[in-house]
Amino acid sequence: MITPLPMFHMNAMACSVMAMVMAGGCLIALDRFHPSSWWASVRESRATCLHYLGVMQSILMQAPAAMTDRDHQVRFGFGAGVDPGLHGLFERRFGFPLIEAWAMTETGAGAVICANHEPRKVGKNCLGRPGPDVEIRIVGEDGKEAGPDRPGELLVRHAGEDPRWGFFTEYYKDQAATDAAWRGGWFHTGDIVRQDADGDMFFIDRKKNVIRRSGENIMAVEVESTLMRHPAVVTAGVAGVNDVVRDEEVFACLVINGSGAEDQLRDIVRWCLTQIAYYKVPGFVASVTELPLTSTQKIQRSELKALVDRLVGDPATVDTTALKRRGSKS
Repeated sequence: MITPLPMFHMNAMACSVMAMVMAGGCLIALDRFHPSSWWASVRESRATCLHYLGVMQSILMQAPAAMTDRDHQVRFGFGAGVDPGLHGLFERRFGFPLIEAWAMTETGAGAVICANHEPRKVGKNCLGRPGPDVEIRIVGEDGKEAGPDRPGELLVRHAGEDPRWGFFTEYYKDQAATDAAWRGGWFHTGDIVRQDADGDMFFIDRKKNVIRRSGENIMAVEVESTLMRHPAVVTAGVAGVNDVVRDEEVFACLVINGSGAEDQLRDIVRWCLTQIAYYKVPGFVASVTELPLTSTQKIQRSELKALVDRLVGDPATVDTTALKRRGSKS
């Protein structure tokens, strides 16, 4: 197995390492994800499985198709966060399935949900179904059970006598936070999901990443995924900024190929209007050289929020709110 994640990360440390120990396999640990040399590393390592993060597929799919795209031994990828618009395209191009899963550092082995059974619902942010060792609830803002296909916060616990089996012990020196997370005997994940009539679960976004604009809930990850399908966008980070009329407005920080000039940013926003509902499209856009990332290459949301709050008044930020009109397509 090849992984670009650091060994102090929960997945690499507790899942990747232990899976290879138990299978008598070999773990190839890279220092980080290197897009230009990724496939060379995969081929040279003779890895048959790999761990991925969602941003990796978006970057790898930007490279031109090549005759060597399937020149590897990979049987499957395991991870989370693949852009639903790229999920099927990636599998067809590179020739192996991407198995989406859900877990948290806090849940450890006590509550893992994985889409590792056919038929997989590719391209829909499907996490699969909870196994017999996991109990779940999906609750709305009113604390009541959400109905089929209705979004709500995911609550989990381990099935059996000990609901905390396999979970973390506590937040270090913060009993109040631990008690709050476990209120009512369920671990409150902070993740918004839905469950269809088949029992399959679908990830929507982190609860704290929801942007509230004019009474509409906008999921930052959906807007980011859309932006990263644009050929000029390398990566995108989206957060809400205060708006006196709409409560919040969508702000996008983009790392792009090109000049980052106002015309290019406006063209990207116009393209977004053809892809998603007008109110989800960024009302402010800024070109940045890099996004604040964690050591596992995920967006550091608190730092991103601080960044957009600083940029909203910056002369280089492009105000695209005038483009956002009901029925807008361009």
